[in-house]
Amino acid sequence: MIRDLVARFAAGLRFPVLFALTATLFVFDLLVPDLVPFVDEILLALGTLLLGSLRKKGRTGAST
Repeated sequence: MIRDLVARFAAGLRFPVLFALTATLFVFDLLVPDLVPFVDEILLALGTLLLGSLRKKGRTGAST
């Protein structure tokens, strides 16, 4: 169910593979401890949100 929802969302993105790679890296980064907490997690989350907001050309607004 979740996999189908994510696949439908990614189908409308301009760079679905790059989005999936960034999201996977974000989840991995949450699991690995680091020296400065939450700085890289915040940056990766912002990058993932940015890539998630890039839609294919020709589509306008949010999908319903």
